Amino acid sequence: MVALSAVATNNSGYMFIGMIGYTYIAGLSSIWIQVGWIFGDFLMSLFIHKKVRCLSQEKKIVSFSSILSNWTGKDYKILRMLCGIITIIFLSIYAAAQLKAGSKALYVMLGWEYYIGAIMGAFIVLLYCFSGGIRASIWADSAQSFVMIAAMGILFITAVDQVGGISAFIDKLRDVSPDYLSVMVHDGTSTTLTATLLFLTGWMFAGFGVIGQPHIMVRFMTIDNPDNMREARYYYYSWYTAFAILTIGAGLAARILIPEVSGFDPELALPTLSKQLLPEMLVGLVLAGLFAATISTADSQILSCCASLTNDFSKEGKKASYLVTKLGTLLITMLALIIALNGGDSVFELVVIAWSVLGSAFAPLIIVYALGGKPSEVTAIIMVIVGVGALGLWRFFGFDSFMYEIAPGMTSGLVVYLISKEFKR
Repeated sequence: MVALSAVATNNSGYMFIGMIGYTYIAGLSSIWIQVGWIFGDFLMSLFIHKKVRCLSQEKKIVSFSSILSNWTGKDYKILRMLCGIITIIFLSIYAAAQLKAGSKALYVMLGWEYYIGAIMGAFIVLLYCFSGGIRASIWADSAQSFVMIAAMGILFITAVDQVGGISAFIDKLRDVSPDYLSVMVHDGTSTTLTATLLFLTGWMFAGFGVIGQPHIMVRFMTIDNPDNMREARYYYYSWYTAFAILTIGAGLAARILIPEVSGFDPELALPTLSKQLLPEMLVGLVLAGLFAATISTADSQILSCCASLTNDFSKEGKKASYLVTKLGTLLITMLALIIALNGGDSVFELVVIAWSVLGSAFAPLIIVYALGGKPSEVTAIIMVIVGVGALGLWRFFGFDSFMYEIAPGMTSGLVVYLISKEFKR
């Protein structure tokens, strides 16, 4: 249950809308996003997840920010509130991206205005978060993971069959452009090994950044027994890899069957392709898969924000009352909906920004903790601020076109800790 829930939560509307849209434009080189992400995620899981699970049980902690502020045995109150603020702001943006992804699908498939899909998604999430909280979220996520992979699989298989089989599929991809099936990343003028390595490194850090995502890590905090973490890892990565392959395949198929035209939004590739290829019942399945992906992530993010809002800002970080928790859930859902209705960025861009901030802020700190480090509260706060500041500068100067900004963000946070150790000597 933990593995399937984590897969569904991680593979959000970003995969159905953003990843397919990116593959549609970039071609086969988009595989490095998933290769780097999955590999980095796997490396961190080997020594982080079980420790987080054990600490959450030992200290009876329900929010991710409280894990970061209580790891050393002391309650870093200011750090807890800082992490809570970052969690609420950027997980709300992330949740808004999910609502936006659903609204884009409904726009193409049913012709509904964007705001209708966003409001519907927010209402559904609010309904079952109210009904069952984290337990309802995990059960729903597990079921949704099956719908997601079935929808993506049917779309990819149907698309390949439509173009005449695998051989014809590959031949037509070669006709798109000389570099479309190249695994080398294009640096603006040519495909180069350097650009590819920088691209891969950036997305491997994105995988490292999974440990900084409250909505995913809280899943591993709920596993029944820490000793079952290895088994959960097998389910998680095998399911994740299969889904990633199908997603990239669907993105490539979309480029063949929907030739690029001026003004076409590549993030509409999946719903457009579904409507073009599939009978109405299967179009409904794809729509259900997309909504499963968006809602399974949005509910996790809203619940994590709620846990932060209702626990991290109290004097002792104690669990809030039932009424306060429900009001917090309503408030966070409304915030995500407002961002979705007014944000102008793409789904891909919103997810990339939110993921990089959360990873740069929290991942360096949790890596240091897991390796036995015990930074002071001041050092921990500086690590968080510098990590976020570094990624902001990297993005401001346009370096994110060469390497995903989470890499310098996380590295900067770790460097702060190493410098603090030298000063202590």
